[in-house]
Amino acid sequence: MARPSGLAALDTLIGFRSIGEVDRNPANVRPAQRGDRHPADYMYRDIPAVAAADADHVTVIADTLAAMDRNEVEIGLVTLGHPVALEAARLFPDRFVLATQVDPNDVVGAVREIRADHAAHGVRAVGAFPAGLSPPAPLDDARWFPVYATCVELGLPLFVTVGVPGPRVPMASQQVAALDAVMDDFPDLVLVMRHGAEPWTDLAVKLMLKWPGLHYSTSAFAPKHYPAAVVDYANTRGVDKVLYGGYHPYALELDRIFTEMDDVPFRDHVWEPFLRGNAARVLGLAP
Repeated sequence: MARPSGLAALDTLIGFRSIGEVDRNPANVRPAQRGDRHPADYMYRDIPAVAAADADHVTVIADTLAAMDRNEVEIGLVTLGHPVALEAARLFPDRFVLATQVDPNDVVGAVREIRADHAAHGVRAVGAFPAGLSPPAPLDDARWFPVYATCVELGLPLFVTVGVPGPRVPMASQQVAALDAVMDDFPDLVLVMRHGAEPWTDLAVKLMLKWPGLHYSTSAFAPKHYPAAVVDYANTRGVDKVLYGGYHPYALELDRIFTEMDDVPFRDHVWEPFLRGNAARVLGLAP
């Protein structure tokens, strides 16, 4: 069945257009590995344009809100690393919730950053890109353990990129199999896999069956490319484990995502938890 009309979504990965070319590529992606328009521009067609060089923050925030309104996205999870995220959450607290991005290579600094952002800004989640760090940090490496423990202590979910990374950096740090040991050591951790988990999607499903705290977000995938194993899992035993995540406006426009969304073969009972309920629970928001 197509997405029910009037069902507002909660997007677990959304952001704002870069102003000019600022922040188009993450600083931790080396120049030789960067794309011209996006760090993984070879993977996407019709990459969204950046904002005009003279655009102000209010204009950039309004652009994202307009896209959300057109597509019935009520709330978006945004990362503090973007220069306008904090301002957006301050101006529109009912539309944006915050996540903080961490680098465990500075173990003490990462823990302090999580605690400080939680206390000062009420962040609802922590994000990480293991393969994009310098040096990379494998998911079962001891550098992560204080981060995992802090997330458990504060009740914050960790959204982490897994699988072959889009940017041209080595993949070893993002192998899904490492999460088996992580969830064994931190059974109370709520961890959400981002960006596909390919080519280990079947393993990701098996591990979600095994570990209650392990979840999956559809971030960075256009709906027509959602892995069949994940759709099948959501339709059966994984109805409470799969969360909608977009990638607007980094490489996918919301308009494209929701144009394709109606063709995803979710069963009737899956749409509400997928688009909203699971994310609300994971982020500690009201239903």
